Amino acid sequence: MTTPAIVPPLDDVLARWQAAIRANREQVERVRQGPERSDFYAPVATAFAGDPNRTGDPVLEQLRQLVRPGETVLDIGAGGGRYALPLAKLASEVIAVEPSQAMRRVLGEAMERHGVRNIRVVASAWPMEDAPQADVALASHVGYDIEPIAAFLDAMEAAARRLCIAVFAATAPSDQASPLWEAVYGEPRARLPALPEFLTLQLARGRLFEVRLATLPRPTYPDFERALEAARFRTWVTPGSEGEQRLAAALRARLRPAPGGGLESADPPLTVGVVSWAPR
Repeated sequence: MTTPAIVPPLDDVLARWQAAIRANREQVERVRQGPERSDFYAPVATAFAGDPNRTGDPVLEQLRQLVRPGETVLDIGAGGGRYALPLAKLASEVIAVEPSQAMRRVLGEAMERHGVRNIRVVASAWPMEDAPQADVALASHVGYDIEPIAAFLDAMEAAARRLCIAVFAATAPSDQASPLWEAVYGEPRARLPALPEFLTLQLARGRLFEVRLATLPRPTYPDFERALEAARFRTWVTPGSEGEQRLAAALRARLRPAPGGGLESADPPLTVGVVSWAPR
C-alpha cells in the first residue's frame, strides 16, 4: 500500500497553479466588453499611492520587523509605493521594479511630495535581465496571476542576498469581488491562486518558511462612486452598461456606513500572510 505524500509533487502543484490562472484569464476574455487595457492599473493607480508616515497597517508593521535598518530592499511590483515609501525610511535604498507607467507616475509623485530620495525606480516586469541585487527581495500581492511562478520565484531568490518576502491574501484581490461578479455575469468567478496555494507551492519547492498573519481593515470609500469605480475595475464592467446597473445594485447591498465617514465593505475582514524564507 502506497502512503500518500504529505506534500504533492511540485509538477502537480505548478500544473494546478497554471490551470487556475488560465481558467481565470479565459473567463475574463470571454465576458469582458471592449479591448484589454494597455496599462491594467491605469484606471485605479492613484488608489495605490503610498504614504511613508502612515500607521495602522498590520502588513507594513510585519515588514518593518523583517527588514533590518540600513539594508537594501528590492520591491518587485512596487506599484504606487505602498511599501516602498515607508520602507525607504528604514532601508539604505529601495529598488522599486514596476512595469505600469501609471503606477510609476504615482510613485514618482509621492516621492517628490514626501521628499524621499533613496528609491530607485526601474521600469520593468519580472523576471528581468541584469536584475538588481538587494539584501531583501519583496513581492507584495503580485503573484496571483503569474503563470510562470517558478521562474518568478527563482529570479526573486537569485536577487536576494538574505531574505525573500511574499505577501499574499487568503483570497486573491479579484476574487474578493466574486459575489459582484456573479451578480453581473450570472456565473461563478474562476478563482486565482492565493495564500493557501502559495504555501503549498513553497512546501513543494522544498522551502522552509515563516508565515505571519495579519487582518486588514475593511476597504473604505469616500462615496458610492469611488466604490463603484473600484468594483468596475475588479469585474471588467464598462461604465454605462447594463452590467454596471447590475453591479451597482449588488454593490449597494454589500456596503454600509463607515465609522469615520463614507462607506465600507460589509464583507468579513481579509486575512493576509507575510511569508518569508531564506533564498537558495
